[in-house]
Amino acid sequence: MQLVLADDQYRDQLLPFVFTRPVGDLRCGILTIRSKWELILEIPKGSSGSLTAFYLSGKYPLVGASECLVVNGALLPNDAIVRLIKSLKIGQQIRWEDRILAACVHRDQLVGLDGLKSIKDLETIEYSGELKLIQFPWDIFSLNDEAIRSDFALLTKGRKSAVISGTNQTFNPSEIFLESGAKVECSILNASSGPIYIGKDAEIMEGCMVRGSFSLGDQAVLKMGAKVYGATTIGPGAKIGGEVSNSVIYGNSNKAHDGFLGNSVIGEWCNIGADSNTSNLKNNYSEVKVWSYKEEDFKNTGLQFCGLFMGDHSKCSINTMFNTGTVIGVSANIFGAGFPPKYVPSFSWGTDQASEMFVIDKALDLAEKVMTRRNIAMTEADKNILSHLYLMLLHPKAEEK
Repeated sequence: MQLVLADDQYRDQLLPFVFTRPVGDLRCGILTIRSKWELILEIPKGSSGSLTAFYLSGKYPLVGASECLVVNGALLPNDAIVRLIKSLKIGQQIRWEDRILAACVHRDQLVGLDGLKSIKDLETIEYSGELKLIQFPWDIFSLNDEAIRSDFALLTKGRKSAVISGTNQTFNPSEIFLESGAKVECSILNASSGPIYIGKDAEIMEGCMVRGSFSLGDQAVLKMGAKVYGATTIGPGAKIGGEVSNSVIYGNSNKAHDGFLGNSVIGEWCNIGADSNTSNLKNNYSEVKVWSYKEEDFKNTGLQFCGLFMGDHSKCSINTMFNTGTVIGVSANIFGAGFPPKYVPSFSWGTDQASEMFVIDKALDLAEKVMTRRNIAMTEADKNILSHLYLMLLHPKAEEK
């Protein structure tokens, strides 16, 4: 049985992060949603397929055997839903309200790469229990504490942590787990309010103060003197300094210097300039609105605390000041005086009246240079995704021809 992670009709609510990845490859907690399901269903890592937007299929193909277990990419696992999914037989689906949560189908029933909408005429099992879905970008940080705790239990069950150096001060050390090669020296690790997970070959430099729940991905670095509050996830290969609270930073991004980041989600290959700051609370304490790509208008999040959402490959200059609920697209290069707008489109170059479009050739060249610094090759599939977005977002009529 082949595992397939599928987008559904609500994927556009998760832009800008699904411009460059399927919904199932969003990270919430220690792991991506895909990795959670692969571990729980005992599927070899990286072997699952994707049912997603067509332009993403070159990098995230729909691989499949004759029979497929299809899981909604936005669904976070819990015991009840896992048991129900494991009991599915061919020709059955699980629904919650108007969404398919999972289905067990023959490969030829997955038609058109248009997500779960392509699965029809199945016996339906209605689900009415507790569940968590990543429905909006702010769900990624709002559900991060619960997701870190769940992933921590999944990853550490029956295993023993690497030794924590005696130079550190720890609180509730039974909830602190270091993978092999992790280095932590002369820092304070407080797991009293949630677990702390340090990935393989990751490093917490001297003088850091970390409060759980917290996850530091493989080969990621927390720089000297950093202050991190829960519930925060730092993805693999990222380099983070300054003050961070309740944020999810995806792999290979940098916030290497002082400055505050709170209640935010930062995509892959981003760079936050030195001494940049994010407001996560309005002066009048009212609920924060953010730009919705689906509705093409600002949408109320229902949250009092909400910071920055930055798509993959975007960057900002030193001393950038972000207002509450700012949304940045993909491959934007942000500089200029004052606060950037609360919505900055993809491939923007600057944010003032003289701003221009970031020419695609230069955007691709910069992305390739950044990835090369981490010894990661930019593939043709990566280039095709960004090139497609450039046409789709900035030149829609050219794409139609």
